Parts: sequence; C-alpha cells; structure tokens
Amino acid sequence: MKLHVRELVFLALCTAVLFVSQVALAFLPNIELVSLLVIVYTHAFRRKVLYIIYAFTLLEGLLYGFSTWWLTYLYVWTVLALLAWAFRRMESPLGWAILSGAFGLAFGALCELVYLPIIGWRASVAAWVSGIPFDLAHCFGNFVAALALYRPLSRLMERLVPRAMSCK
Repeated sequence: MKLHVRELVFLALCTAVLFVSQVALAFLPNIELVSLLVIVYTHAFRRKVLYIIYAFTLLEGLLYGFSTWWLTYLYVWTVLALLAWAFRRMESPLGWAILSGAFGLAFGALCELVYLPIIGWRASVAAWVSGIPFDLAHCFGNFVAALALYRPLSRLMERLVPRAMSCK
C-alpha cells in the first residue's frame, strides 16, 4: 500500500486523535473511545486502518512501557477492525453499539490469550474471571459511546476522508 504525503498526514492525525482520546480517558477504568474510533476508521480507510492501529500501539508502548500487555494490542485492535469490516454494511448505530459492547466484554478474554501459554489454562481463566467487572465497564462504555457517537463520527469521516485521501 503506497501512501502519498497527504494520506500519511491524515492517517497520522487520526492516530493522534486515537492516542489522545485514550490518554485523556485513562483515569476511567476501561472507558475509552478507541474501540469506536477503530470501527469508524476501518470503514473510512479499509486496510489502511492498520497503519493507524499499529502506530497507536507503538505510541502506547512508548508511553506506558513494553510488556506482555502490549503484545495483546498488536492483535486485539486488528480483531476489532476485522469485525468492523465483516459487518461494514450494517448502518444501525444500535448494531454498532452492540458489536462494540460485545468487543468490550470479550476484551479481557482476548488479552488472556497472550498469557495462556505462560501461566496455563486455569490461571488464565482465573485472571479473566477476576477481570469481568472491568470487562462489564468496558462493555457499557463502548456501547454508550458507539450509540451516541457512531453516526456523527461516521458522517464526519465521510466528509473528510475523500478530500484528505484524494491524491492527484
């Protein structure tokens, strides 16, 4: 995928929005806009969303440090992008809210996949179960954010992306 300067700058700006939104809400346990933005960005950029996801993941590692948790970010956001692409024809904000909420609920289980070979099945299940209250908060936050913001953000991206990504 070849990128032109204008595209690169716009993708970098979207990465910055993703990163700043995560840092700004970091004081709230598992309440974030990253999931919603990954969904909206996937619709807007298709495969190029991977640039945003992996730049965001790198920034997260640089800010918070690289550890096993960071490995999960290498795939969990890609999983969400794949789901968003699979359901790309869905137009209902309620449908996107349900998908985003379900992803928030599954987030802890997805993250435990990294630890499974290290600590084993029983310890991974125990760790996942102990994190269910955080997953419920993640589910609720994702659901509300998507329900309220999916349509306005999608419309904004529909207006901005063609101009920003057209390179002639």
